[in-house]
Amino acid sequence: MSVEVVGDTPAARPVRTGLVLGMLCFVYVLNFLDRQLISILAKPIQDALQISDSQLGRITGFYFALFYCSIAIPVGWLADRTNRMKVLSIACALWSGATAACGMAGSYGQLVIARMAVGVGEAGGVPPSYAIISDYFPRERRGSAMAIFNLGPPLGSALGVAFGASLAAAFDWRLPFYVIGAVGVVTAIVVYIVVPEPRRGGYDAAIGAPTESAAPAGFVSTITRFFSNPILLLASVASGAANFITYGISNFATLFLMREKGMQLSEVAIWYALVVGVAMSAGIYVSGRLIDRFGARTKAAYAVIPAISLVLALPFFLGFVWAPHWQLALIFLCVPMFLNSFFLSATVTFVQGEVHPDQRVISGALLLLVMNFIGLGLGPTYVGMASDFFQPGYGVHALQTAFFALAPMYLIAALLFLALAHRINKSQTLTGESAR
Repeated sequence: MSVEVVGDTPAARPVRTGLVLGMLCFVYVLNFLDRQLISILAKPIQDALQISDSQLGRITGFYFALFYCSIAIPVGWLADRTNRMKVLSIACALWSGATAACGMAGSYGQLVIARMAVGVGEAGGVPPSYAIISDYFPRERRGSAMAIFNLGPPLGSALGVAFGASLAAAFDWRLPFYVIGAVGVVTAIVVYIVVPEPRRGGYDAAIGAPTESAAPAGFVSTITRFFSNPILLLASVASGAANFITYGISNFATLFLMREKGMQLSEVAIWYALVVGVAMSAGIYVSGRLIDRFGARTKAAYAVIPAISLVLALPFFLGFVWAPHWQLALIFLCVPMFLNSFFLSATVTFVQGEVHPDQRVISGALLLLVMNFIGLGLGPTYVGMASDFFQPGYGVHALQTAFFALAPMYLIAALLFLALAHRINKSQTLTGESAR
């Protein structure tokens, strides 16, 4: 399928939507791969730089999220008013260069600085992509398109585990940072040349939404409008709670499997990579199809589906933490890996459909601000601090106990999504009564 697009020139060339979606997904793969590489190589990095679990949690969580979330807002505002594809490609080049710098770190402080630079670059990656996809695909296909795009995290994690762990096992933990950073710089150049900017709001004009001809809203007014909307705010907080689980697990899973379940780095590169790549990818794709199917009937499906998935995942997560050896642990882990990310496509698709086309990038950035500050910023930090807290009493099983302490967040996140569903239903009822 081809779509005529309008970029900075009057006559931009036609482009296949599949090619655009594939390239955006690949950029997201690199985005997440770079983000997760320190977590994947946590054991050799800890051994080389002598850092604790708390320090690891802060560098993979709070320090990264501090810059990633705060920079995403002005970058999102800029992208809404300029060429989003150019913003995306420049950001990709920046975070890829910073990833290579992580491999050069000789101390914890140097690694923190390089990691923050990765966060600055990655702030310009995901929000522009959300808006670009929304302008390449009609509303009835956005759920599936967002699901395909959101395959970036599982594919990035799986490739990072397989590629990064294999290189680290064969050579040195620094080499994967150099190689993946170089690939990202080349990708940024290709995206800049190949993918044109789509016309803003082209698929929304038919339903009365303003297109790019409308005067863009101001920076402060857009932020105020987003956070004064209780439905958008609750969707962001609920997603943050779910992301707390996702990052709390993923940023310590490799270390947990190696330290407490007896896996070797070479085994992690094969078996853990398969679980992440297959189970999480399948979950995100299935969630997108479910959202397209049930979201057309009721908006509440955008919240009910994530709530159900989190409740179903909890007992299998507990089995993963309890399992006496890594083979059984990975079998249990398949189910949470499949279900944990159902919220992602649901919330992103919902928010992109609720805001004006000229506010999609910054609205996506505001969603990520809340979602990632709670999830990415606090999730790994909580697990790392809990592990160090339990160390005197539980010794080698301190990280296992910290994972058990993470389990209640499944129920908290599910309850938040059920509250969101109630809010959506109430809003639809009031809208229907007003129309009558």
